[in-house]
Amino acid sequence: MKPVSVHIVDHPLVHDALVTLRDRATAPDAFRRAATRISVLLIAEALKDLTPQNVTVETPLGPAPGRRAGSDVVVVPVLRAGLGMLDAVLELVPSARVGHIGLQRDEMTAVASQYYSKLPSNLGASYVLMIDPMLATGGSAVAALDLLQQAGATVIRMICIVAAPEGVALVERHHPQVAIYTPVIDVKLNAQKYIVPGLGDFGDRLYGTI
Repeated sequence: MKPVSVHIVDHPLVHDALVTLRDRATAPDAFRRAATRISVLLIAEALKDLTPQNVTVETPLGPAPGRRAGSDVVVVPVLRAGLGMLDAVLELVPSARVGHIGLQRDEMTAVASQYYSKLPSNLGASYVLMIDPMLATGGSAVAALDLLQQAGATVIRMICIVAAPEGVALVERHHPQVAIYTPVIDVKLNAQKYIVPGLGDFGDRLYGTI
């Protein structure tokens, strides 16, 4: 199988939001706004090849041809941090169906265990967006992708805000068919399995639980 497709999203506004997210001085309210801004841009990039449907609508002055996104989109945040990206998807694709996957990472072993999964039906006919802001070791990503694949998903895009080389490599090894969209692949993981330089614990910074 071909290697995992990593799309580095290099839009200036993406990196403007990323700097705000990285800054340790950013308060939770500003952090949430920056998370939504960057997510909108990443998601738009991940969905730019949606199959269009030709339509005609009536403007106040007459008929106008146009295109609607004709594909079914399913978005699956990995709890809890992935919820910080969910509103951005629903803003762009209000008709998207939503699933949830709950994974808990053991702080000693970094191994992810599942505590919740609720997915929509008929994933095989959908564009599935898995949203998880931090791709660190890749253990949680692989576990979530396993669940999606077992549920029938065939077209999956993973959207993350910061990635580590170790996480990209693990996804490549286990799910080479999945496309990853991220603005940056950082240097490494530290001994505690945090991305360096990263931005800290995304969930804690998002919800003010530091």
